[in-house]
Amino acid sequence: MSRRGINDDKWRYWEGLNHEILALIFKKIPADEMARTVPFVCKSWQEAVAGPCCWSEINIEEWCRRVNNPDVIDAAVRKLVRRSRYTLRRLSAYRIQNWGFSLTASFGINLNVLEIPMSEVDDSALQKYSGSLTSLTSLDISYCKHITYKGLEILGKNCTSLISLKRNLTPPEFESTQNNDGAAKVNEREALAIANTMLGLEQLELAYGHFSDYGLDAILSNCKALSFLDLSGCQYVKLKGDVGSKFYALQSSKDPFHDFYEFFPSNVNDESHDDDESHDDDDDDDDDVDDDNSEEYD
Repeated sequence: MSRRGINDDKWRYWEGLNHEILALIFKKIPADEMARTVPFVCKSWQEAVAGPCCWSEINIEEWCRRVNNPDVIDAAVRKLVRRSRYTLRRLSAYRIQNWGFSLTASFGINLNVLEIPMSEVDDSALQKYSGSLTSLTSLDISYCKHITYKGLEILGKNCTSLISLKRNLTPPEFESTQNNDGAAKVNEREALAIANTMLGLEQLELAYGHFSDYGLDAILSNCKALSFLDLSGCQYVKLKGDVGSKFYALQSSKDPFHDFYEFFPSNVNDESHDDDESHDDDDDDDDDVDDDNSEEYD
């Protein structure tokens, strides 16, 4: 950003805008770019960016993925969250640690959306700091390997406004290469923790979960408001009997075989049928050629 090419009259108009109006404009800029460039344009813009209006919603997930350094990410998260001055409503980050989560929770009395996939937050941090997240309605803790069923229970008891949870796990083909104990076995504890503490859920993603029909039945029985459920890759879920009936009665869902359908689309049979027909046509053509040849030799 620069004053170059803008005459003084127009620049005074921009420079004199109310900080709240400037904040609405600056929010269109990626958060990392706003922090790095806008403050150096002029004093008025510097003051606007230093205030809380620009930082009620912080989305730095793409920047976090580029940096891919938890210590640097935590430092940035803490700096930006402090600027929100308790007005923070949304944070989207990636690979944050307990250090970054602790300050986010401390400033998160108005936090509605928290998206921290692949983070290194653990159960102890959730126990210490999640008590302030009573306004949280949407949470993404996918691929957070240090959060267990105990952490889910803590979140369920503290985040009483939660209606959307993303708790997708690592696919088994990757999990077995990262875990010396091999692929995970059936484990109902996370499903039961969700079923027993998050009764108000409306949307739930549990791709590659380790639970079976037993854990799923508990969720479907207790979470009465549930309208969407993603079970992609849940290899131990069979959807037998009443469990299957409850699942398919949901307004929207992805069953355990969803990824399989993507690899083998429903029109594959149609294509093979077309191939068969083309082969039949080829056979007919061959017969015609044979007849022609026989007539020629006769």
